[in-house]
Amino acid sequence: MRQQSPSSWAAISICIAALVHLALGFSVEFSVDEAHYALYAKHLAWSYFDHPPLVGWIQWPLVLLTSSEGIIRLIPELLWVLSTFLVYQVAVEIHHLLQGRNAGYLTTTLPSANLCGLMAVLTIVVAPLPHVLAIGLLPDTLLTPLSLGLMLMALRWTRRDHFSLADWIVTGLILGLAGLSKYTAAFTAFALLFVFLASPKKAWITKVGFWIAAVIALLVISPVLYWNWINDWISFKYQIAHGSGGAWAWRRVAAFVGIQIVSFGPLVLLGVYIFLKYCLHSQKLVLIALLSFFAIPFTIFAALSGGGSLPHWTTPAWFCLAPFAGIGLAKAWAMQHRITIRILSIAQIVICLLGFGFVLAGGISTAAIKSNPIADLYGWKLAGQKAAQLAQATKVNGIAVQNWTLGSRAAWYASPLPTFVLDQRQDQFDLWFGQLPAGASVLLINWSGMAFKPPTEGNTAFERCEPLDSLEIIRFGQVLSKFDYSLCRNWRDAGAAR
Repeated sequence: MRQQSPSSWAAISICIAALVHLALGFSVEFSVDEAHYALYAKHLAWSYFDHPPLVGWIQWPLVLLTSSEGIIRLIPELLWVLSTFLVYQVAVEIHHLLQGRNAGYLTTTLPSANLCGLMAVLTIVVAPLPHVLAIGLLPDTLLTPLSLGLMLMALRWTRRDHFSLADWIVTGLILGLAGLSKYTAAFTAFALLFVFLASPKKAWITKVGFWIAAVIALLVISPVLYWNWINDWISFKYQIAHGSGGAWAWRRVAAFVGIQIVSFGPLVLLGVYIFLKYCLHSQKLVLIALLSFFAIPFTIFAALSGGGSLPHWTTPAWFCLAPFAGIGLAKAWAMQHRITIRILSIAQIVICLLGFGFVLAGGISTAAIKSNPIADLYGWKLAGQKAAQLAQATKVNGIAVQNWTLGSRAAWYASPLPTFVLDQRQDQFDLWFGQLPAGASVLLINWSGMAFKPPTEGNTAFERCEPLDSLEIIRFGQVLSKFDYSLCRNWRDAGAAR
């Protein structure tokens, strides 16, 4: 029987993971962020309050045709497959760079390019957190393949020390699309600039192609700039405040680093350690510049984590680190350190499978466990349908919740009813649905996972709220959560100007 090549094993592992993603994608409802970005597609705009528009634009054709979560999730799945393919390609290109630059030292000791690519893909497939972004579309899902695309262009520049006009145009387009994906694409742009600066030849800044690329990138992101200009730059102001977080604390940084290791796995760290030990001999400046595609965003997010951050923000950076880890693991494999690689890979696969099973089971809901995060993925479709029926029967002005994280699912699953968020912060819902008018009546949804008292006290409140109905969400015999519906009348908004 013919033995499978490393590239074939890489393709097989990607296909197996993709099938698991699709099964989960058709089994669970939208998360809070997925529903929020799907609403972007229902309310097309040049940009949005909290993020640039590409995460909404790319979903628009499917959202126009269907409300099926599984079908809409084909988009993040394709992006994940593209990202893992690019990880393979980047690993192969770095391998070629090492061979060319270190022919006298590494040509005979470096494993094959295909084995390096396979190991790079392995670090992604067995890492727990990337599977979340493969199922649910987030801005980071988009930024990941674009960051890898810029890394490929940086490698092309490093190996040639020059670009053709077509290379500059492609680079400008990728930069622009990255900017349309997430504001933190600026960190990747800094990494690309670092690669240019690390080149012994600095003639790039005098090239017409460089300035054409800069103009193309600006033109691509111009919708974001225009939208913010006519909306008092609210998106930039929000992101600056959001990124600064709360009071800074070292314990948050330590927790962030620990969560990162668990989320992306020790296998990638082992590979990077071996790469730095055995492969970083000559051309250190060039390789360090390429490593900045990981180092710059990760360092910034780690510093910001002292005020609070989310673990998936670093996903594009880890994908950019995976090719280096793949080369290191291939080196370790060739040095007969295979047992350690197998143990770590199996351990991380077990963690992934336990996570998949935990999600499908609906988590654990007991008196001893106060919070079941998996409960958030079930019941919102039924709750939204019931809310639409009750709203129609009571002839209210819309539905209301008391936190924006509840509003996205309510607005998606009860569409096209207007959804009002009854808090004092400005958000995207204010732009979509406006503020609840004085004297209005609404159907108030209260979810047990984030329960609030009905807003009937104070100057900004309803005159009265009457309980209408409730809905229990049960999965495999356990009660995951409960939705309570109230009819709230005569909204009194003493502070209408927020």
